[in-house]
Amino acid sequence: MTIQIRRCAASIAANIAEGCGKRGNGEFQRFLNIACGSASELEYHFLLARDLTFVSEAEYQELNHGVVEVKRMLASLAGKVEAERRAG
Repeated sequence: MTIQIRRCAASIAANIAEGCGKRGNGEFQRFLNIACGSASELEYHFLLARDLTFVSEAEYQELNHGVVEVKRMLASLAGKVEAERRAG
């Protein structure tokens, strides 16, 4: 589970970086969506870790708060990229 959590977390940043290197906002937005999917997967792994008592409720709350904040930031960035793309 630790390996999977690390892969999900690394995938978020890697997809943002890869999207920045692509041509056009459409591609960037696609990679932001992939990053958001990785964040959702990470959110699930934190929930599973709590359910399996690998982390305490307090640790889970802190981890979950962080990943929810990351998802919020990704959604905001994706919205701005979409607005810019539509504006031309």
